[in-house]
Amino acid sequence: MIHLLQENVAIILPENGLEEKLTQAKEEKRKLSIKLGFDPTAPDLHLGHAVVLKKLKQFQDLGHQIIIVVGSFTARIGDPTGKNKARKPLSAEEVQHNAQTYINQLSKVIDVQKTKIVFNSDWLDALDFSEVIQLLSKVTVAQLMHRNDFNKRFTENTPIAMHELVYPILQGFDSVKIECDIEMGGTDQLFNCTMGRQLQEVHGMPAQIVMCMPLLRGLDGKEKMNKSLNNIIGLTDGPNEMFGKTMSIPDALIEEFINLATNFSVEEKTALLSRIKENENPMNIKKLIAKNIISQYHDVASAENAEQFFINQFQNKNFEEKVYEPVSIGSLKNSQNKVSLVELCHQLKSDLSKSAIRRLIENGGIQINNSKITDSNEEMELIPQTKIKIGKRGFFELI
Repeated sequence: MIHLLQENVAIILPENGLEEKLTQAKEEKRKLSIKLGFDPTAPDLHLGHAVVLKKLKQFQDLGHQIIIVVGSFTARIGDPTGKNKARKPLSAEEVQHNAQTYINQLSKVIDVQKTKIVFNSDWLDALDFSEVIQLLSKVTVAQLMHRNDFNKRFTENTPIAMHELVYPILQGFDSVKIECDIEMGGTDQLFNCTMGRQLQEVHGMPAQIVMCMPLLRGLDGKEKMNKSLNNIIGLTDGPNEMFGKTMSIPDALIEEFINLATNFSVEEKTALLSRIKENENPMNIKKLIAKNIISQYHDVASAENAEQFFINQFQNKNFEEKVYEPVSIGSLKNSQNKVSLVELCHQLKSDLSKSAIRRLIENGGIQINNSKITDSNEEMELIPQTKIKIGKRGFFELI
């Protein structure tokens, strides 16, 4: 059991903490409280989130209590991003909308019916100013400066706003309020999670242990999967989109995806890694990964169909035989029968910004009736049966 819970975990703090907590829970005949906090900054979950969620599911399957802390207060402040600027705070309306979307998507991985979902605004909104000051007095500036991005920005004379320094303290206080035993997160959350340990200790409570999962890199093969970088595979993506995106990952990410994004058995993972070392065509391995991912979030039949769709769309070179998504001309937002190519493509692929579409056009990534268009100022007549290819995976036909 402990081997399963430790699998793929990047950091356990303290090192023997998990074994001690499990032993303690068994002796006291109680469930462990396992915390995952998230600020609903964007309304979509992706495979990067699922790395932590699947670890939570293992604890849940063993009978422990999962507690999801929705940062309904902290999202209105803005979490330091780990980069050289603070994240933009959200309005209460944005928080509520994104939180509900997150909660709906959690069921793709964990059993929401058995999960406790709490909102940190319930206790943080209730603090008066003197209580906030008392909470801040438990942490020193020197301790906060141990956070890498704070230290880096301070050294480079990049501004750090006071609310950013307060953020990890508030997140740590969440652990006090829910009496957390184990806090889960990605490795980028290590500092915030350890703040929970510290605040629990100063409040006379047993300190939670921290378990951090590796950060799954996105489709660019460089940065962690992040919606703002447009490098994600979303848990709500359709099977064909999931398959195509998985096939586009750099070969260097194959092993990472096998370990973090699939649910192959240990034996199956070992066999796949051996095939990579034997220089098998990476496309064969990616297809198996893609089908496994789709089977997790859709079903096996959808995975098989998505593979066949991919073969027809991307391995079959015949432009006319590809499958095009029908789009009614009347559904497009235009007052005339002419529209700029950039605007048309943006309406067809709303996940792409207009600047990204312009770059695609200039690089030959847009085709109209099998002809590349490279003028980003091109205007188009909306004519039925016009076939439009946008990037690698967007196929549309006007009707």
